[in-house]
Amino acid sequence: MTVISAAGTSVHYTSSGKGPGLVLVHGTSIGAQANFGHVVERFADQRQVISPDYAGCGNSTIPPGDLQLETLVEQIAATIRHASDGPVDLLGDSLGAVVAAATAARYPALVRRLVLVAGWADSSDARHQMVFGSWARLERLDAELSNRYVMSLAVSPPFLTALGHDRISMFLKQAAPPDTKRRIELGLRIDIRELAKKIAAPTLVVRGAYDYLIPEYQTRALHELIPGSEYAQLESGHAAFLEQPEALVKLVRKFLFD
Repeated sequence: MTVISAAGTSVHYTSSGKGPGLVLVHGTSIGAQANFGHVVERFADQRQVISPDYAGCGNSTIPPGDLQLETLVEQIAATIRHASDGPVDLLGDSLGAVVAAATAARYPALVRRLVLVAGWADSSDARHQMVFGSWARLERLDAELSNRYVMSLAVSPPFLTALGHDRISMFLKQAAPPDTKRRIELGLRIDIRELAKKIAAPTLVVRGAYDYLIPEYQTRALHELIPGSEYAQLESGHAAFLEQPEALVKLVRKFLFD
């Protein structure tokens, strides 16, 4: 593991494989290893896969006060500069997709191609405020209840049912990374609509057909803001890397490698 400094914080990242860089940016309540560890080797045959933890996840530190999107962008940009000699492919999942999109817009020279999974551009609508506001309150009051709430929104009903009681109980007992509430609250303040219009890298936007955390209208709006972006749908919920890893890897490899 490598440690660097960025935006007044320390950022930890791991690297695997050789070739042009592929940076993976994780979601709100899950670190890089949990989000992507099971798929890293599926890309490492053709890419140097770089997996940073951003503020408050893994061993990366988080500044005091309200968490700002700019902090996460600077952490990812610093990771790219340190880990790669040239522009990278950048893949973000959920809040990581927001971070990746903002990074590509602000630092176009750092990003060769961009993949945004289950991302969004604007948090102002009433449903999003209700969903994320409830999640933040539950995270403060009861971690297991928070897990129950977000899991019911983040995976498809058939997938959740097929897990069975024992595996569901196992997931519910897993503690979220520290300061998850602060990252959820950042998810209430997202507005990258103007930034998204500036993205120059070829971009693939991916959504899950059964995503109830970030529904289709939000992901499609992100796609429509990014000039020339492609759009794809998987038969999964929000947590596509959990539900459909093989299909998602195939889709990403085709976009990045073909």
